[in-house]
Amino acid sequence: MSRGPGRRPGPTETREKILAEARGLFAEKGYDGASLRAIARAAGVDPALVHHFFGNKEGVFIEAMRFPMDPSTLLPRIMSYPRERLGEAMVRTFLDVWGDDERRAPLLAMLRSAMTNERAAALMREFVTSALFGRAKQATDAPSLAIQAAAGQMIGIMILRYVLRIEPMASATEEELIGLVAPTLQRYLSS
Repeated sequence: MSRGPGRRPGPTETREKILAEARGLFAEKGYDGASLRAIARAAGVDPALVHHFFGNKEGVFIEAMRFPMDPSTLLPRIMSYPRERLGEAMVRTFLDVWGDDERRAPLLAMLRSAMTNERAAALMREFVTSALFGRAKQATDAPSLAIQAAAGQMIGIMILRYVLRIEPMASATEEELIGLVAPTLQRYLSS
């Protein structure tokens, strides 16, 4: 596209163009099929600029999909606990993320989309598998099934607590939930 005289697009316009093209590529090719180079090419920018704005493909995905937190920060947070308290760390982290109204709303939107749209489900599956489960497996040496079971249990609890608001789950204190659930998650992660 040829531009006439005048000011060149600024960082905000360029950043938004990259995000728009990234959304399209993620929707078309999935998380694994979209590369930083392809995103840069589609946006008409140098790949170094994409790297500058977002760091890596995961960063682009997080921004493009309006992911409410950076998953790469969650695992180090959980792994900062002693190995015998990983179950507790996981429960505390989930409660912290889901307990925040601003972060919970986009998570729910993504879950709803994934439940009703196969393309959205595929994107979430690819992203969660590589960005979360793959890293968790490397960090803990726990079997993939155990990691997924622990995450599935926490997602179920979060839906009961924050979406359906089923009592007494909805009004239980964080410490009650940690005491109840952490030992089970610890068993999963220690296997």
